Amino acid sequence: MSVEDFSCLLPATRGRRARTRTVHVLRQADAGDLATRIGDSGAAFLRESGFRGRAGELALVPGNGGVAAAVLGAGDRTDPFLFGGLAGALPPGPWTIALPDGLAPATAVLGFCLGAYRMPAFGRKVEETPDVARLIVPSGGAAGAEVARAIRLGRDLINTPPNLMGPSELARAARQALEPLGADVRIVKGRDLAQAYPTIAHVGAGSARAPKVVVAHWRGTQAGDDAPLLSLVGKGVCFDTGGYDIKPASSMLRMKKDMGGAALMLAMAQLIMTRDLPVRLELRLGCVENSISGEAMRPSDVVTTRSGLTVEIGNTDAEGRLVLCDLLSEACESLPALLVDAATLTGAARVALGPDLPALFSNDDSVADMILEAGRACHDPLWRLPLWDGYADWLRSPVADLNNVSAKPMAGAVTAALFLRNFIKTGVRWAHIDTYAWNDNYRSGRPEGGETPALRALYASLLRILNVTDRQQQ
Repeated sequence: MSVEDFSCLLPATRGRRARTRTVHVLRQADAGDLATRIGDSGAAFLRESGFRGRAGELALVPGNGGVAAAVLGAGDRTDPFLFGGLAGALPPGPWTIALPDGLAPATAVLGFCLGAYRMPAFGRKVEETPDVARLIVPSGGAAGAEVARAIRLGRDLINTPPNLMGPSELARAARQALEPLGADVRIVKGRDLAQAYPTIAHVGAGSARAPKVVVAHWRGTQAGDDAPLLSLVGKGVCFDTGGYDIKPASSMLRMKKDMGGAALMLAMAQLIMTRDLPVRLELRLGCVENSISGEAMRPSDVVTTRSGLTVEIGNTDAEGRLVLCDLLSEACESLPALLVDAATLTGAARVALGPDLPALFSNDDSVADMILEAGRACHDPLWRLPLWDGYADWLRSPVADLNNVSAKPMAGAVTAALFLRNFIKTGVRWAHIDTYAWNDNYRSGRPEGGETPALRALYASLLRILNVTDRQQQ
């Protein structure tokens, strides 16, 4: 299903019916073997054209009637983005790929699909290009398509214009993605939402587009009642004006991506279900818009959270932690084996780490270490920042239990995480990811627009943290 879900891929049984050409992926040490792969004339052509086989260097080999083959230099790289330029650079038609030892077929398929991604048209005229390069999926490569499918879901949601992606549309997208995979999906709204999630209702009060909360439950076909419970929580602010503490116009331009945490957690849930991991899964998404009106929350408001803690609104542009806190409280009621939340939470994390490194916070060193290690191994890195207790007092309020912001103009990502920690029950292992969810410019396999960094790292680390096996990889 996942392979045929991509126009850039062909199942092996179908692809070899037509004339195919091969992309030969070479380490520099294999350069002497080039002639046996593409023939003496092809090897001579590449030598005289200056091909050196550097990582990411692609050469097309001529033959009778056009291009006969292609050669991609690998260097010492093993990341999927090595293959990200192939879909746009190879001539149309079916292609096979010949990989050296150490490069997994799933990695090549994932990179090929990520590079083939195109932002949905959203009404603009797009020239039809039916003839494209299509990769015949090698044995063991289908898993890469499933990861790519989850990333595509996240990218599409983040890239959708805000007038087309409000709270209702985001909740509907979650239902459409998860119910076919067997999830029980409930959408909470209106009075029920205000009672169960008062801080989300407070954030959404200023918008004509009412907030929604998605609550989904699922278990793998091999998951019994004692299977580990994984809980995922995502911030789904579909557009963020900043509220009365309004953002400047330049900062508002990309605020359609402020639901990037929800997109990441939804993509993660879809991947877990597609891979049928032997776990019990809960997913909660806070779908809301932070707008301005006579009904909107005000600076100095005090709201009582689901947990009973009261929060003073020190800044209406720090709404993401208000969206998350009630969801985290509810998630802890089930005592999950692991609780993970993701949010485009603070500009401070971007100042510290830039766009490519999501900030990771955790109350458990072993959990953090396994996520970081998985990120390094699969080239999906995060960077850990501390839950520094010395800054906890910065969130004091004279009129409430907490303020939603610190009065000090520093360590903003840390104090945001410390705020969230107040809603984590003792004994629950928790990881919080502060992500940018966007590519500012095109790079191989990473087109400009919405992105889901940390998805692959999280998935790989879950297997170790929860001590479960992805049987489909065996």
